[in-house]
Amino acid sequence: MTGVLGESGGLVSRRPFRSPHHTISDAGLIGGGAIPKPGEVSLAHNGILFLDELPEFARNVLEVMRQPLEDGQVTISRASTSLTFPARFMLAAAMNPCPCGFFGDTSRECSCSPTLIQRYVSKISGPLLDRIDIHIEVPAVKYADLAAKPPGEGSLEIRERVTAARKIQQERFRDQKIYSNAQMTPRLIRQHCEIDDDSRRHLEHAMTKMGLSARAYDRILKVSRTLADLDQLEHIQARHISEAIQYRSLDRNYWT
Repeated sequence: MTGVLGESGGLVSRRPFRSPHHTISDAGLIGGGAIPKPGEVSLAHNGILFLDELPEFARNVLEVMRQPLEDGQVTISRASTSLTFPARFMLAAAMNPCPCGFFGDTSRECSCSPTLIQRYVSKISGPLLDRIDIHIEVPAVKYADLAAKPPGEGSLEIRERVTAARKIQQERFRDQKIYSNAQMTPRLIRQHCEIDDDSRRHLEHAMTKMGLSARAYDRILKVSRTLADLDQLEHIQARHISEAIQYRSLDRNYWT
């Protein structure tokens, strides 16, 4: 339909990876046209949609992603027809901490004012951030760390842990029409993300202090469930809740 497979293309056997430029229009991202065609969110179905320099995208373009992130599909209506395209993708996005890129850097001074930084970050709305499960800071890496070869967990070991966690999730949802923790509905979250009193108090404190929404609450529980799966534990522990909360750095009010 979109002509991206080429003449020799046939059955898609690899997960798609789409990385549109920040000048893309809302119709290019979500789909549309006089004769409706799928956009980037549908071309990334069952794969990854990567948005680099996230605040550089037009705000109206980012906002149209809220519905497909929630529903996993896009419906485009025209006078003569209405079409629904699949859009269940993994959103990965990157951004600088400020316009100059040096906010929080220990070796270079940031030239941006607090107001400018706040305006830059506020280009991404709260409702959109709520729909992103994990957002973390990645500090600049020093040369000594780049050049060194410290011992650590290898890619093969990490892959084995992830594969084991995915098998746990496939078994958990074998009677459902979903395949991962990220796809859990509120009902399934209540069923599979039970936490003890200590974890509940810790989560309540974080919700109050950080002003988190109900949607962020659900996502913390989903991430906690995945962290427990990676440890091959049946029950979510307080440390999993703590780690999942730390993965919501943009919810913290430290930009001013």
